[in-house]
Amino acid sequence: MHGVPVFLEQIIDRLRLEQRSEFVRHNIDARPDPDVAPMATLHGGDLLHEGFTIEQVIRDYGDVCQAVTGLAVETGASISAQEFHTFNRCLDDAIAAAVTEYAQQNSQIASAKAKAAVSAAQHEARAARLRALHDSLTGLPNRELFDDRLAHAIALADRHDWTLAVLFLDLDEFKHINDAYGHAVGDAVLKKIAQRLLHYVREEDTVCRTGGDEFLYLLMNPRRKRDIEHIAKSVLQTISQSVAIAGTELAIKPSIGIAIYPEHGATGDQLITNADAAMYSAKKRGRGIELFDSQNSQGMPA
Repeated sequence: MHGVPVFLEQIIDRLRLEQRSEFVRHNIDARPDPDVAPMATLHGGDLLHEGFTIEQVIRDYGDVCQAVTGLAVETGASISAQEFHTFNRCLDDAIAAAVTEYAQQNSQIASAKAKAAVSAAQHEARAARLRALHDSLTGLPNRELFDDRLAHAIALADRHDWTLAVLFLDLDEFKHINDAYGHAVGDAVLKKIAQRLLHYVREEDTVCRTGGDEFLYLLMNPRRKRDIEHIAKSVLQTISQSVAIAGTELAIKPSIGIAIYPEHGATGDQLITNADAAMYSAKKRGRGIELFDSQNSQGMPA
């Protein structure tokens, strides 16, 4: 082979024998230089079995042989059996190192993929949980999340002797908007009201959409009744502004009922029920805002 050192020709000859489909080992042993041939068969066969071509062996492992023998490309000398044995040992080491590196890379890739899969699954689980606890239309916390935060707030209030207030908000005549302009416009109004509430609410408070055109507002430790009433009036003013939808100004008229912990209920359910009763009374009397008392529940629909 022109331009290939003699010592590489020796290896190539042995490797080429491996490409014969009907090759048997004693054929190698019968050839001259029997000490070299079996080793070439063993290691060369491993390379060819893995899909290496002779050209790849020259390219990838010729330098190993040169380093072992000290022969330059230009020399025409042949390598001895001992040099060939040393070369094969180095070749073994090179292949083992390549296999180890490949395995490590695959392991790292597999580990990275596994971590990415776990991270994606955890992210999706968190996202699913977040979706499950929030209203799909407005993005506000839903009733489940509100109830959980209210229960936690009551526990804190007991521990620190705080006051809590639950505001029950309802949009008067919202059904007329849906009937006159369609549910798409009604949904747009609800989104706008939700945005206004989120803009107004304090970080420690919680506002939720409990269904339809009804919202709940949890006030954490407002201290005094007049503070609660002041906040309720501000909320009423905030969401009472008309909403511009598709070139139409829609009037918004909310009613708000208030229940205070622990005066108006010892549990979250009691507070919400009584705030609802106060809201219904405010709506019935056209007052806008009303604080719960024992007379609020009279005249409520079943």
